[in-house]
Amino acid sequence: MDFVTALFIAVGLAMDAFAVSVASGFIISRLRIRHALRIAFFFGGFQALMPVAGWLAGLQVRAYIAGIDHWVALALLTIIGVRMIRESRRCGLECRKADPLKWPVLLMLSVATSIDALAVGITFALLETDIWMPVLIIGGVTFLFSFIGVILGDRFGHVFEKKIEMIGGFILIAIGIKIVIEHLITGQ
Repeated sequence: MDFVTALFIAVGLAMDAFAVSVASGFIISRLRIRHALRIAFFFGGFQALMPVAGWLAGLQVRAYIAGIDHWVALALLTIIGVRMIRESRRCGLECRKADPLKWPVLLMLSVATSIDALAVGITFALLETDIWMPVLIIGGVTFLFSFIGVILGDRFGHVFEKKIEMIGGFILIAIGIKIVIEHLITGQ
């Protein structure tokens, strides 16, 4: 696989992580660079590991994963999104519990935004593509997009004050729905 193709794949895969990063930046109070780095590291790391896992699994799990990957992503994003919306209605930004910096939430978001990368890894195995160059590009691009997304979310999130966590929750649910709709339209 050539560099340009791998780069386009990486940008496509990074878009969900970017959107979730922006939503995360919206709701983190007193954002520090280490917070943005933590989110970017998790998203970029999972986005790089999932194609490897898919590649290793290859043909054996293709039908299983292809059939449910979109539903798993929808479920995970909806759980986090509903929790964020519920918390925003209870107490606003002052008492967030769906904190994207907490390990369980960060893990769920990382998995949810990288499910598509698992299917890409399976495709790499079917096409007998060397996995290492695309994986490094996918992880690097996702890391960069996620880092920038958190910063943008922090900078522009204060415009919306108490509605930010609710907006973030709706964004997460919308991403999950988008994943399912794309799957239903394309059948992949």
